[in-house]
Amino acid sequence: MKFPLLVLFGLLAACAPTAHKPEDRLKDGKQLAFDRNKGNCLACHAIDGGESPGDIGPPLAALKTRFKDKAPLREQIFNATRFNPETSMPPFGRNRILTPDEIDRIVDYLWSLP
Repeated sequence: MKFPLLVLFGLLAACAPTAHKPEDRLKDGKQLAFDRNKGNCLACHAIDGGESPGDIGPPLAALKTRFKDKAPLREQIFNATRFNPETSMPPFGRNRILTPDEIDRIVDYLWSLP
């Protein structure tokens, strides 16, 4: 009887989500933001440490001074057309270019920038 319980606990432990450290989450967000096939923020925005940034959008720095909290920044990334129908920024969430979790990771990273 003990063996099946041990197997069950082992399987549950293997399925449990691993805790992500905050620094890992920021690293993931940066990687997504810089990835030319995912977030591709650098196509339009300058970001500290990014190579060959575009200049269509404003630099992504000090976002805490532009957004009252992370929610409006997240909504901007999810669907920028909601705020400006003429924007050239793709609706990353609405068009499923990025998953909700990927958007959250990018928001966390951008929010951390000085």
